[in-house]
Amino acid sequence: MSINTRHGLPFLPGNSFRDLTKSAFHRAQTLDFKNGYALPRRPAVGTGQDPLLSVNISHSERNQLIRDIPNLTYGTDTHRPPPLSFIPAHAAYDKKVLRFYGYFRQEVLHSPDEHFRIRPVVIYYHLEDDSMCVTEPPVENSGIPQGKLIKRQRLPKNQRGDLYHWKDLNVGIDMSLFGTVYRITHCDAFTQDFMESQGIELNESESIPNDPYTIRRVQAQQTHITPYDHNHQLERFLALDRQVLRFYALWDDSDSLYGEKRPVMLHYYLVDDSVDICEHHEANSGRDPFPVLLHRQKVPKHIKSSCEPFPSCVLEVSPQDVEEYFSPGDFRVGEEVTLMGRRFLLYDCDDFTRKYYEQNHPDILLKPLTVDTRTQQDITKVIPPYNGFGSLEDSLQNCLSLIPEPPKKDVIKLLENDNKVLRYMARLVRVQLIWIIPLLNIVLQQHKQDSQNPLDEGRRFILSYYLSDDMISVFERSTRNSGIIGGKFLEKTRVPKPGSSVENPEYFGPADFYIGATVEVFGHRFVLMDADRYVLSYLESLSHHIPEHTLSSLRQKFGVSRTSDQEEQHEAETDGAAAVLQN
Repeated sequence: MSINTRHGLPFLPGNSFRDLTKSAFHRAQTLDFKNGYALPRRPAVGTGQDPLLSVNISHSERNQLIRDIPNLTYGTDTHRPPPLSFIPAHAAYDKKVLRFYGYFRQEVLHSPDEHFRIRPVVIYYHLEDDSMCVTEPPVENSGIPQGKLIKRQRLPKNQRGDLYHWKDLNVGIDMSLFGTVYRITHCDAFTQDFMESQGIELNESESIPNDPYTIRRVQAQQTHITPYDHNHQLERFLALDRQVLRFYALWDDSDSLYGEKRPVMLHYYLVDDSVDICEHHEANSGRDPFPVLLHRQKVPKHIKSSCEPFPSCVLEVSPQDVEEYFSPGDFRVGEEVTLMGRRFLLYDCDDFTRKYYEQNHPDILLKPLTVDTRTQQDITKVIPPYNGFGSLEDSLQNCLSLIPEPPKKDVIKLLENDNKVLRYMARLVRVQLIWIIPLLNIVLQQHKQDSQNPLDEGRRFILSYYLSDDMISVFERSTRNSGIIGGKFLEKTRVPKPGSSVENPEYFGPADFYIGATVEVFGHRFVLMDADRYVLSYLESLSHHIPEHTLSSLRQKFGVSRTSDQEEQHEAETDGAAAVLQN
């Protein structure tokens, strides 16, 4: 006997049974993916496996299913009314709030000014979830942290745990919330319409009683009619603000010990008749950087006789003890004024001050003076004499700055003449002999005397002139069996000419070296005997700067005559000189 399970049996009590032929017990897949989106799977029609999917039923079909009344086994119910449409509370009462106004009384202890306070509040009831919140509107200058007193929540009505409902609210009742009794006085128009639509009749509205402390604080503003006065403070501020008279003065402090005359600047503020004095400090004056000699204040001119014994240097007097303060009429250019016991000579003023006196005080004559405002005399810098240590340029830097810098060099000359050296052969003709006796501290010198030692005649030296920095070095050639060790005779240094002063030294140059010339180097005399061929070629390239006798001696030594260009130039120079002599 086979059981047909394809169409199944009606799902009624007693007709359900387990399918014995079922072999797959997995959960059927209900979604398919198409173009990356999950879509419900729909089996083929007629297979008996069509699931009842709510997404496939339209809104009208769903309403039809609700309205349809299933047939009963024993007839139909013709007296049953159709079901009503259901709307949830969060949709029906969304953003609908009942608003009640009230107050609560706060007791004040240990205060003689007040015994209680009346603090108004606003109670909000949200219909969508029956929650409530209580806020206190801000009051200006109350000094109380106001705002939300009870945050939004469902509030308990009694100790049994019952919660407040909108049906429990009405005007003119008391609400106890967390130990505080709130009195509801009135509500807004929406709340009144809603409560009446639900069949609740509201009580008569009440007024919030006045807070006695707030009433006592509020005082009637006293109105005063100020008579018109030309010296009114506000009018003076609006008319004379930032108008300042500036005087250039000389403070005569020569009467005190180490006193002097200092230039100062005196300002008179027209807005409040105050005076301040500032010193004028020059650069490197050695004074502290506090230029304010007198801070801005009203300076008394005459003090009452009862305060005269009081020390005037302190001037701790009240305004009631002052008869008169300094005014613009007391400052006259060209005259002396005494302020705080100090004498100031007003010798000049600015253009604004001059115009002010011409318009407001034409009777006061301004007489500018010419004074010497220099606080110190210019000190001439004196360079000390050269002490003989190091070069002149290097020693001079110690006198120009506290931290000496190396002397500047001609960089272009160094780059152009690098490794260019003029070398000459020389012999020693005069020797400066120096004996030093350390114990007696005696220096015996023999200046410019001919050497009596016959061995000096055979000594030969190489004198090198460096074109990059104009320095000279002397090297002695060693002679066999002479008894004199050759080597470096003079370090590389700049050699001044004999007779040149330290203030304006003159140094040897390429034009001073020629065959037969005597060169004195620090007391030693050398006679130039020969030179390199490079010396002649280099000096001929600078023939317009080199004397003719220097070039002639070198050409004669090397047996070289002038070139055609040089002959023409020499003849032109000779003819020009002859023409000048004839004229």
